[in-house]
Amino acid sequence: MKKLLNVEKTFNGMRIDRFLRNQFGQIPQSLIEKNLRNGRIKLNKKKIKSSKKIQFKDEIELHNIEFKKIIKQKKEKYNPSNEIIKENEDLIIENNDNFVVLNKQAGISVQGGTKSKKNIIDIFAKSNLFRDEKPFSVHRLDKDTSGVFIIAKNRQTAQLLTSLFRLRKIYKTYLAICNGEIILTNQGKLNNDLIRFESKKKIVEKAETKYQILDKNNNATFIQLNPITGRKHQLRKQLFNLGNSIIGDKKYNSTNNSKISNKNLMLHSYEIKFKINEKKYTFRATPPDYFRNMLKTKRLNF
Repeated sequence: MKKLLNVEKTFNGMRIDRFLRNQFGQIPQSLIEKNLRNGRIKLNKKKIKSSKKIQFKDEIELHNIEFKKIIKQKKEKYNPSNEIIKENEDLIIENNDNFVVLNKQAGISVQGGTKSKKNIIDIFAKSNLFRDEKPFSVHRLDKDTSGVFIIAKNRQTAQLLTSLFRLRKIYKTYLAICNGEIILTNQGKLNNDLIRFESKKKIVEKAETKYQILDKNNNATFIQLNPITGRKHQLRKQLFNLGNSIIGDKKYNSTNNSKISNKNLMLHSYEIKFKINEKKYTFRATPPDYFRNMLKTKRLNF
């Protein structure tokens, strides 16, 4: 039995082993390697290695492989209404041939998961802006964090932007409103060893963030944060470790209150700067109304 797969434009430049997992679920790498060695998986009628990168219009042959035994059921995608698609399209700051930048609302995940189906990637997959391409997520932004978020329109741009993030060539600025007065110099660096767990394994990661205190009083602090490293929940953890957790943070709460009365997390991705082929890009996202109202409530100046 022979099955043919034609490579679509969106998969241009992807390794063949990753392409097969994209199509059929979490196939064991050992099984892919074995079938490549045996010639049961061929690219343009030639035997290749798992690291071989495929190109648009390539033809992949699968010989006598029973996929039903190795297919992992894909997660059900979120199916947004036209109203939700339009609502998120209205948040776009920049739209060009290679990427979209939007001012993401708080309360929506970047990608779908077990706890939340509604997500940015599935919404824009249904948008006419991605009629000929699929949307690619190139960085993280917590569900409850608002602000600048980039979606790549093609794999090449996604790979480029992901590399720039990894090499720390994309510069991000966040704004946060914290509980209490932060007792630090007006600007400096936060350096921490942050702890996380993978199953039962304890992992310690160094985290570094530049900060500038924009305004403060006895009750709250308005702070600008420029992360140098990119650890999960880095800013939220670092401010929690100071004893000045971000207002509205239910997970990292340094106040004495067991319940968080404010439903919104006061953390906003304000600006992203980077350079591609000597062209500079700067994108800013206006903080949401609830954020600016909190500044007024706490008598802090923007």
